[in-house]
Amino acid sequence: MLNLNNVEVIYDGVILVLRGISLEVQDGTITTVLGANGAGKTTTLKAISGQLRAERGEVTRGSIEFNGQRIDHLQAHEAVEMGIAQVFEGRQVFVHLTVEENLIAGGHIVSKAVMKRNMDMVWEYFPRIYERRGVHAGYLSGGEQQMLVIGRALMSDPKMVMLDEPSLGLAPMIMEEIFGIISQLNEQEKTTFLLVEQNAAAALNIAEYGYVIENGSIVLEGEAAALRENADIKEFYLGISSGEKKSFRDVKTYRRRKRWLG
Repeated sequence: MLNLNNVEVIYDGVILVLRGISLEVQDGTITTVLGANGAGKTTTLKAISGQLRAERGEVTRGSIEFNGQRIDHLQAHEAVEMGIAQVFEGRQVFVHLTVEENLIAGGHIVSKAVMKRNMDMVWEYFPRIYERRGVHAGYLSGGEQQMLVIGRALMSDPKMVMLDEPSLGLAPMIMEEIFGIISQLNEQEKTTFLLVEQNAAAALNIAEYGYVIENGSIVLEGEAAALRENADIKEFYLGISSGEKKSFRDVKTYRRRKRWLG
């Protein structure tokens, strides 16, 4: 469904953020991109969804294809019309609109019949926000807001949903509930997800394939099950080490890169 081939992104004409990213997302799967803050995960999503122009960024090399069509120079609304929905980090709800009005805003590009069908689906998967459908979104809890923005993305009838750090700031039980719903949507509705996460354990539990990005480059990729057992993933992202104990501050990026590339 999605193919990034050697994509390079530069901001302000001088700041190189992505250094030749290549990845694929298969139709009907959950694919995850793991990495620390500043690795280039969010920039990768914005390159796909056409959000770079708003931040004076651009794809300067490589190509991005969605269902066989080049999309690396599309505007954001054109990407949505093609079936790409992005859920931004930080749960950016319309705080002065109700839950139901937020959902309607997300479905403005579809017909009334499709909007009703999708809203019924959202209520089914997120009964907690159905109970609060008349409440202004600014009064929801963090977990409820995360459910709302995922639901709002589904309202546009997307072919692929991109989630940017959906676990950020959530209690473990709420995070587990939301990841469970994402997995159900994938299994039952065949929704394709591209999931960007720092929580490697949670992401790899529901994903089928994963990529690790550091300093704007892919340093490791593979089946999620294999990545969960990878010694470097365990040490650098899951906090599990079979060797000598060491302080986290001693695990520097350049040492990790030496391990990845070795």
